[in-house]
Amino acid sequence: MAHTMTMTRNRTRNRTRNGTRMAFSGMAFFLALSAGAAVAQEATFTVHALTPETALKAAQAALKSCRDSGYQVAVAVVDRAGLTQVMLRDRYAGAHTPETAAGKAWTAVSFRADTTSLVDVTQPGKPSNGIRDLPGVVMLGGGVLIEGGGAILGGIGISGGPSGEADDRCAKAGIAAIRDDLEL
Repeated sequence: MAHTMTMTRNRTRNRTRNGTRMAFSGMAFFLALSAGAAVAQEATFTVHALTPETALKAAQAALKSCRDSGYQVAVAVVDRAGLTQVMLRDRYAGAHTPETAAGKAWTAVSFRADTTSLVDVTQPGKPSNGIRDLPGVVMLGGGVLIEGGGAILGGIGISGGPSGEADDRCAKAGIAAIRDDLEL
């Protein structure tokens, strides 16, 4: 009988141990899944991008603003990665203006700043003047960030106006035309 009681106690103890092991294994499995989900959430992110229609609307408004001021220009709108979405060139704009406009927009997006603000800090003798030597950088006024909902959505570049400031005004007119569409 003592032997039977010992066997019963051992079975009970083993069941308790096995139950504890199973509970611990289940908890470990759940934690591993949770950690995996947390890692997956941190490994991805959501971005907002301009639609082609919105980019076109901004480019058309910028072109109109420049025309109204008597300038023949090219307008480029790039996405947040600097890839061209829209390019418009007025009929008498110089042959160099499409590439320059795209370069200004790319520069603004790449450095997360309007190109007019970068012109001064990259002058010869300044600590950041080496930026001017990087491939694709166009360090002239007329490249402006397009922002909405606290994020950079793209950039707009104008080339062909009489000055960087004139190009900036046209770019800002393009952005004003889509401002309501950008509130995320």
